[in-house]
Amino acid sequence: MITTATPPESVGTDVDRGPRRIRRHRPRTVIRLTVISAILFPLCLLWIYPFIWMVSASVKSNKEIFAGLNPFPEIVRLDNYVRAWEQANIGRYFFNSVFITVFSIIISVTATALIGYVLGRYRFPGKKVIIGLFAAAVFLPEGYTIIPIFDLISNLGLSGSLWGVTLAEAGGAHVVATLLFAGYFRQLPGELEEAARIDGAGFFRIFGSIYLPLAKPVIATAVILQFMHSWNSFLLPLVLTLSRPELRTLAVGVYSFRGEYLNDWSGMAAASTISLIPIIVVFLILQRYFVESIAGAVKN
Repeated sequence: MITTATPPESVGTDVDRGPRRIRRHRPRTVIRLTVISAILFPLCLLWIYPFIWMVSASVKSNKEIFAGLNPFPEIVRLDNYVRAWEQANIGRYFFNSVFITVFSIIISVTATALIGYVLGRYRFPGKKVIIGLFAAAVFLPEGYTIIPIFDLISNLGLSGSLWGVTLAEAGGAHVVATLLFAGYFRQLPGELEEAARIDGAGFFRIFGSIYLPLAKPVIATAVILQFMHSWNSFLLPLVLTLSRPELRTLAVGVYSFRGEYLNDWSGMAAASTISLIPIIVVFLILQRYFVESIAGAVKN
């Protein structure tokens, strides 16, 4: 029997060649990562410093806030949060913001998903004109729409109510969410719709039972966008709650810390910190779907 043996030299060469290549590139990789970290770390500190300053200001006195840039307080004053929550009525404003944000998300996400489904799956005359109008609505300042929105809410009999503010926040073009839904639904296979139609499913059943469950990344993105829009909105709630201050949202309530002769900066920082916590929590929960949706939109 004839056997073929591999020369010892070649075995040693192949075995040694791999580790040598790894050792040759490892110092270069470490140096590159060190340089990138040295550049990004100061930029990250510069980026998050306003947030750190706000959190530190929320546990300082008004005098200590402007004493320097040191973020570490001498005495942690948690009574600022108690004063903001109880005396400044931030607890009531927090509930108002939650109510308006939750129901505006339900309304806006449902509407944008339906519009995106039609734009992504159907062909009809004037489709490009509609998309063009959506794109043009991005450049329309919000202040220009205050009067018609206020008039519409008044004619509906919802002036001075949380439902009126909710409908005002849920309205609008929501161009980004609509186009994300349209792009996502466009890439899904049409065989799903054809099979559902053969089984006798209608428009809403196909949309709600087949296509919408597949669009979880876009739904998460639309939820985040609408959450940030409604939670941070200032102008619309300010105008629509002038007659009833108890219906103010957090953004408007924080503004009330400013007085004519004196500003409660520590209370304002505490209220601002309270208002930011829900945004951070929601984004951390939905960030994976948010990244998947944006990556899918860019890919398309």
